[in-house]
Amino acid sequence: MKKGNKLSIAIALVVFFMFTALPGTTVAAGPTAVHLGSASDFVILAKSGISTTGATSVVGDIGVSPISATAMTGFGLIMDASNIFSTSAVLTGKAYAADYMTPTPANMTTAVSNMETAYTDAAGRTNPIETELGAGNIGGMTLAPGLYKWSTGVTIPTDLTLSGGANDVWIFQIAQNLTISSAMKIVLSGGAQASNVFWQVAGQTTLGTNAEFSGNILGQTAIVLNTGAVLNGRALSQTAVTLDANIVSVPTLSVVTPTNGSCSPTHYSCTIGTSTSNVSSTTAWTWSCTGTDGGTDASCSETKSSTPTPTPTPTLTPTPTNGSCSDTHYSCIVGTSTSNVSGTTAWTWSCTGVDGGTDASCSETKSSTPTPTPTLSPTSAAAVVPTLSPTSEATVVPSLPNTGILSNESNIPWYVIISSGLFVALFSLYLVRRKQVNN
Repeated sequence: MKKGNKLSIAIALVVFFMFTALPGTTVAAGPTAVHLGSASDFVILAKSGISTTGATSVVGDIGVSPISATAMTGFGLIMDASNIFSTSAVLTGKAYAADYMTPTPANMTTAVSNMETAYTDAAGRTNPIETELGAGNIGGMTLAPGLYKWSTGVTIPTDLTLSGGANDVWIFQIAQNLTISSAMKIVLSGGAQASNVFWQVAGQTTLGTNAEFSGNILGQTAIVLNTGAVLNGRALSQTAVTLDANIVSVPTLSVVTPTNGSCSPTHYSCTIGTSTSNVSSTTAWTWSCTGTDGGTDASCSETKSSTPTPTPTPTLTPTPTNGSCSDTHYSCIVGTSTSNVSGTTAWTWSCTGVDGGTDASCSETKSSTPTPTPTLSPTSAAAVVPTLSPTSEATVVPSLPNTGILSNESNIPWYVIISSGLFVALFSLYLVRRKQVNN
């Protein structure tokens, strides 16, 4: 290989990866979508006829080709003045047929051709992620985006979930019939869209009573909707489509703009997206903010602030202060009085120093007190002047005769005197009587 060719290939690879990795580039899971061409303009398109009974409601355009408008029955079509299309009370849209005025016939031929091409494209996809899944019974399953292939028919007896993003694609290759049971439904989760689901069915497709179905049906044969069934998608049949009081609406394709993840200044938080891969290291926090709808993830970090080593508070050395004596014994100007002693001639004590200062030795001399000399006072003879008190006439109180016992007889109670006298009298009588007896 020449050097020029190698360089060209290298440049091409670099350019490819640059553009495929640009932020905001939507990356869809599953195969690429089936291109419907102008067939996507119709919610129901058939080659041999479209019929309806009951209270059907169709949102979107319908059309038949190569047959005429008479193959669309039960709609009560009303031809527009232009003769290019017709309308119907059960149709929110327009009806087209191969026998309408120009340019409708050519447009219908192109639409049917695009429908057939889309069927062939879907049937020819290779490398399925699953083959013969569930032996054709996929009820109750949750299927990721991808290509699925069966060489048999497929039944959906219970709800089926298709889980994926808004840009993800599902293609189902079914070699025989496709049937969803009554009241069962196709559940779209995670943002999955009916416009990105393609059912390529070689046999007949049947939607059970009150079933809810989602996706584009590319049918090689008939597509039959039983009473009350709901189709959120398209019925594109190479034969006929039969309706019975159904609701059919073209799926709306939501244009989803990828949004890149965005970091918040605070660690482990995001302005856009969800925080993942949270790591706390010695110097920083790191995390990722996931993008949404195919957006890229953001790598985030926040540096940890280093905690400064605290400066130790210096220890202040106090200034020594010497003790200081007061003039009054046992007291100090500075310090505390200790070693208090009272001597004969003086008081002594110490005043302690503060913060390492020296103690002060203190003393106060006692003052000597002289022995007092007694003072003699001269005695003068005082003239005694008799004081004469006026004599008042006293009241005479009778009293007992003076016994001569005491000088101050007035102090002896009379009963004592009487008792003493009586005792003396009796004792004298006793003595006299005894003398008589002895004689």
